[in-house]
Amino acid sequence: MVVSRAIQTADLEWQQIDGIDVPVSKQFGDVYFSKDNGLLETRHVFLNGNDLPERLSNLQPFEYFSVGETGFGTGLNILALWQLWQQVRPNNHSHLHAISVEKFPLSKTDLIRALNVWPELKPIANQLIAQYPYPIAGCHRLSFPEERFSLDLWLGDAHDVFPSMAKTSRVNAWFLDGFAPACNPDIWEEQVLNHIVRLSGIGTTFSSFSVAGVLKRGLTQHGISISRPRGYKHKREMLKAIWLPAEPENTSDAVDTKSVLNQNQPDQVLHAFKQRQIAIIGAGIAGLSSAWAFAERGHQVTLYDQSEPLAGGSGNPLALLNPKLCPIEQSHEHLMTLAWQHALQHYPKFQAFRPIQVHQLALKKAEDLLDLEQQYPADLLTAETAADSALITEYPSLNLTEAGAVSPHQLKDQILAHPLIQFVQANITQIHPEHNELFNEQAQSLGQFDHVIVCCARHTAAFFEQYPVLKPIRGQVSWVENTTQPLTLNQAYSYGGYCMQLDTQQLILGASFYPNRDDSDVLLEDHVHNYELIHSVFPDYAQSLPDVTTWQGRASVRAQSLDYFPVLGKMSEQTEIYSFAGLGSKGFLFAPLCSEILAAQILKEACPVPESLLQKLSPTRFHKKLKAKKPYFKAQS
Repeated sequence: MVVSRAIQTADLEWQQIDGIDVPVSKQFGDVYFSKDNGLLETRHVFLNGNDLPERLSNLQPFEYFSVGETGFGTGLNILALWQLWQQVRPNNHSHLHAISVEKFPLSKTDLIRALNVWPELKPIANQLIAQYPYPIAGCHRLSFPEERFSLDLWLGDAHDVFPSMAKTSRVNAWFLDGFAPACNPDIWEEQVLNHIVRLSGIGTTFSSFSVAGVLKRGLTQHGISISRPRGYKHKREMLKAIWLPAEPENTSDAVDTKSVLNQNQPDQVLHAFKQRQIAIIGAGIAGLSSAWAFAERGHQVTLYDQSEPLAGGSGNPLALLNPKLCPIEQSHEHLMTLAWQHALQHYPKFQAFRPIQVHQLALKKAEDLLDLEQQYPADLLTAETAADSALITEYPSLNLTEAGAVSPHQLKDQILAHPLIQFVQANITQIHPEHNELFNEQAQSLGQFDHVIVCCARHTAAFFEQYPVLKPIRGQVSWVENTTQPLTLNQAYSYGGYCMQLDTQQLILGASFYPNRDDSDVLLEDHVHNYELIHSVFPDYAQSLPDVTTWQGRASVRAQSLDYFPVLGKMSEQTEIYSFAGLGSKGFLFAPLCSEILAAQILKEACPVPESLLQKLSPTRFHKKLKAKKPYFKAQS
């Protein structure tokens, strides 16, 4: 039986209690927050119960601290945490990250209504609401870099979500929240608690309003020490717990809880709590996105390229964010769907972004494409008949209302203007892994670094042994004057190729697709190819375009792995050299999310994708697993 992973929003009724709008879950028959004052209860149980005022105020420069939560609900706990962070955070490059899981997220309308109860939280509540995701299963990363605060909101059943999380760092503190065990026993089950413990480590703390036996037993069986201080107001007690190191045998010395809490050392991190020096080789969209991810975290980035930035496949005049969405059951681990949602959070921070709607024409398996409208949240996708199209065609289409276009060169300029990013033109020919030292073709050293990221498309293989095959794919885009009948600037069409306005004067269209070719001259035959593509779906419009001999264009070579997934991560556990290549024709779509995954691996932060997807991206996935040979004969016993 296939379990649907379509996300249902919370079904609420509202109760007026002492003039306060209190949301009540119809699914669980319980209130979302206490009528006695939910905010004060959150501070007592979760913030003070995890000793967060003191722990957060003592964070070192570049220290990363994460807080996990079992039920996002109205976001009250997370907003209270964020407010505390504003009050106590040290003036350094420390970072607070929250991770929360929710099976039935509130609709945006209900969320706004619920949070109106707390006027003092309004400034940060508005920021949260502005980035609040569509109800689609998977991890949604909300970033607030000016606040040095971020949130991974995982939508889905806790039973599925917690086992899927990769452990790239330990969670420092847990808010064990959710409706009372009597109303929602599933979230308190042993299976869920076991994975919460898996994601934790020595020094992790836990707190809960509940002191239910299932919770106490679930923690104590892992050796976690529990106390039961007084609860909030009428509640006699609450749960407070800490994972202490095992006491050494033959000693009577008690473990000092305070000293354990102050040891927020990350798990075996070589370069803990300092500004990292990061070298990135290759200044296409992979290199630029990585540079931005690390610089935004306060690290020093040197970006190398043998020619200019965007000289390769990333340098077209305009990039279209045009995902092929999956059936909704796969959304939680489908790279393109997750990357599209992340890209739409990321690119609007830049002037280079333009919101756009993409009309995806249903050429093959029309029913499968058009059926997606019913699976995804309302208004995100709209099915259109051929008669609905602004351009005359015989094909229906699926209109993706949330998409965009990016101007690569404008984006590059803004990224390279970051004070922590330095661009150096140099041909790097060697990396000495012992000290991550870079050398140019004259064998001159360009310095030593904490980490090196190689983003050189097909040329990445030169820096590694046993690198996966990346096949070349030639692609040419064309642009042409179309002042007589321009498309609207916020519309694009996708049909195996694509077309949209480059600017008010010109139409851009493409792209040709020739596997195993690495020539990059602009060819008339490719303009003809692009013309024939648009003519096959919009014949009338195509015929009104100027003659192809007047068209301009740009050709480049993309690098594609054999299984179409990027090659992302470490080739060898013994080094700090990483690969980020093989993005094919989806570089601008994939790059922002992949950069966050890379940052998680390098800096030991929470990872915004499930372990299953991490494995699909791993550079070592193509390595042949040697089978143990069976003996020729069976020895007689």
